[in-house]
Amino acid sequence: MTADTPNTRFTEVEDLMPAAGGLREIRHHIHHHPELAYEEHDTAALVADKLEQWGWQVTRGVGKTGVVGTLRVGDGTRSIGIRADMDALPIVEATGLPYASGTHGKMHACGHDGHTTMLLGAAQHLAKTRNFSGTVHLYFQPAEEHGVDSGAKKMIDDGLFERFPCDAVFGMHNHPGAAPGVFLTRRGPFMSAGDKAIITIEGVGGHAARPHLTVDPVVVAASIVMALQTIVARNVDPSQPAVVTVGSMHAGTANNVIPNGARLELSVRSFSPEVRALLKRRITELAESQAASYGASANVEYIEGYPVVVNTDAETDFAAQVARELVGDAHVVEQTDLLMGSEDFAFMLQQRPGSFVRLGNGEGEDGCMVHNPKYDFNDRNLPIGAAFWTRLVERYLGR
Repeated sequence: MTADTPNTRFTEVEDLMPAAGGLREIRHHIHHHPELAYEEHDTAALVADKLEQWGWQVTRGVGKTGVVGTLRVGDGTRSIGIRADMDALPIVEATGLPYASGTHGKMHACGHDGHTTMLLGAAQHLAKTRNFSGTVHLYFQPAEEHGVDSGAKKMIDDGLFERFPCDAVFGMHNHPGAAPGVFLTRRGPFMSAGDKAIITIEGVGGHAARPHLTVDPVVVAASIVMALQTIVARNVDPSQPAVVTVGSMHAGTANNVIPNGARLELSVRSFSPEVRALLKRRITELAESQAASYGASANVEYIEGYPVVVNTDAETDFAAQVARELVGDAHVVEQTDLLMGSEDFAFMLQQRPGSFVRLGNGEGEDGCMVHNPKYDFNDRNLPIGAAFWTRLVERYLGR
């Protein structure tokens, strides 16, 4: 990381305050026009148009609907990548705000409208001040909420890091439960891998009064559910976080009929590749062997979601240092708690060193959780997030 040089002034939050009103307008416009994964055509067009107005080199259609903005200043050889997600969720908004979603059943309930706007604020300021030497790539990413075949992976598969290379990549997410303007960082694993398992059990149906002529899949399912409880309790190292939850269990339609089959759906969370592999292996082994012991069969469909978000130490320390310079030690939480949520920024961190930081969105009554119909991004964060990204670039690509 580049050390401070004497007499160099880096961006402060107050420098972005004059832009706060304009950023609010952009954020409210995006909020009012939410677009789901890989449908972000208007949002991407807005982003691309703004970047071009401000003098950035723009590449559209990276990873279907993604946009990359590039700005080169001076003869510095280093480069930095910063990512913001653009997609909304299939939720009916209930905020009652004047700029609430204008499209029924679609809503910016995770703050991606704010993430995009904060990075646009930084783009505008960086283009104006150009207080760095090197290359900045801004990755405006689609489809973070897609689950499988997500936007980060799609952009990477489209040659993101070959076409727009960076020495380190950074991302940010708002964080309900912490006060606005408070930054939360963590070295190493930060957010969990999230996987899904579907267990389909095949038995032999029949009359409830003649169970000896059947292979009862309900009994098999119950046995599998109980056996699954031993994975975290007895197979996983107690010092390692892991969750195996059976969230859905379906079988049968009548009390006097033993059905042919049953179906279980599991949510599986983990923080290390080794534990993740262990959970997958043991779920499959237990389901198949329990079913076989009753004369039934079980098929396990295991769907790997996003990998663990793993922040590299040097880049995380750097991001925390920039945050402390910007908002003061009291507003930066280092080594914050692990989060059981998942994020496809993890795919980018598998390719490059970097860090994913969280920015408080409000606490108490203002701390409405994401993916809630009454959630809204906190506009107080717009100049703070924009200043953070600007200063991060200035410090990383210091002259």
